[in-house]
Amino acid sequence: MAEHPHAQLVRKGFEAFSRGDMDTLRGLMTADCTHHVPGTHPLSGDFKGQDAIIDMYRRMGEMTGGTMRVDLRGVAVDGRGHAVGMALFTADRDGRHIEDDGALVFRIVGDKISDIDECVQDIDANNDFWS
Repeated sequence: MAEHPHAQLVRKGFEAFSRGDMDTLRGLMTADCTHHVPGTHPLSGDFKGQDAIIDMYRRMGEMTGGTMRVDLRGVAVDGRGHAVGMALFTADRDGRHIEDDGALVFRIVGDKISDIDECVQDIDANNDFWS
């Protein structure tokens, strides 16, 4: 049985992110896509538009000195424009290490991602790590 197109889209996005392929990521999103990051740290908030999202990803990479890894554990879809990518996030920054399970909830319009809601298992650990 073939994987649902929305699951394929999410996998393609995670693979591009892991490779640092921002051009591919940009092509997977609508121009006005928004990524919502939880917490109270400098990288939390709403990033609207491809440029803002890609810049936030770039800042994450810079702040972690290239140690950031995202291990996709699975993708769930509802067949109505929603998909969830469940992943383990690890990174090092300023002598600190984080290892946290989380999920990205995607809204998909046509064949593009229009909205990303990020959820983390330990919001306090994320706030400490990124602050």
